[in-house]
Amino acid sequence: MAPKQVARLRLDRFLAGQLSGHSRARLQQLIRARFVRLNGQAARPRDLVHAGDEIELTEPPLEKIDNQPEHIPLEILFEDDDLIVISKPAGLVVHPGAGHREHTLVNALLHHCPILSGIGGKERPGIVHRLDKETSGCLVIAKNDQAHRRLSIQFAARTVEKIYLALVTGKLRKTAGVIEERIGRHPVDRQRMSVTSSRGRAAKTEYRVVSSSDKMSLVECQLHTGRTHQIRVHLHHLGHPVLGDKLYAPKSAKDYPRQMLHAWKLGFQHPRTGEWKSFAAPLPNDFTDAMRSIGLSRLNLGGEAAFI
Repeated sequence: MAPKQVARLRLDRFLAGQLSGHSRARLQQLIRARFVRLNGQAARPRDLVHAGDEIELTEPPLEKIDNQPEHIPLEILFEDDDLIVISKPAGLVVHPGAGHREHTLVNALLHHCPILSGIGGKERPGIVHRLDKETSGCLVIAKNDQAHRRLSIQFAARTVEKIYLALVTGKLRKTAGVIEERIGRHPVDRQRMSVTSSRGRAAKTEYRVVSSSDKMSLVECQLHTGRTHQIRVHLHHLGHPVLGDKLYAPKSAKDYPRQMLHAWKLGFQHPRTGEWKSFAAPLPNDFTDAMRSIGLSRLNLGGEAAFI
């Protein structure tokens, strides 16, 4: 039963505050799948909770993984009994979905490690977070349900360190700054996200220009939230979209093999030991080739030298 001090919170927010073992995203999935009832009725994530309301949550049975293992090479940065951290190549879809039933990261993971967390359901075993198909870089995968829950809590609490490198059009006016613009579905083009959405969700990106020319800049971005297309949308909003981005910078797409966005660093507390773990994914060849067009052969990224 909902207490008075949390009255008029959204249902998903209320449950996230009460259930430490579930991320808000997972709770939204359960609500939409009708595993949560509010006063005996099926509910929506945005439904408001009032004092005295009765809320019932039923955990669904774990679904059998039915994706087929495939021998797809993986660049593993770290692995133990609880998790795997990989450097995902550009062009690899993370999990099966419409139009991508095979040749995904999940298929590769099942070949490498048949036992993965089942919390994400049969389509997404082990998948705690995602990267766009064309984005390269660090990704963590859970091998068991306990690791999955504890990692999900960190992502939901925004305590995970997520640092990206992006090559963008033009030269930024400010060398560093913070973008705090709400992000939601574009009102006309439903494939795109937009900062102008009246129903957008809070989003925060901190950025620093590493190097630039008149035509392009290399920008380091730290995500403080995890909205869909967040870096791509925020940089587009500044007037400097990611090079090669077919959605937000279509004019540059013909000159680059993919969107020039790399999930460079990932840091989090180990779900079992509590130890802080930090990983860096090497820069891919297509990214370094594009960087050379700015005249860069050596970088200093937060005190770390990178040779390309």
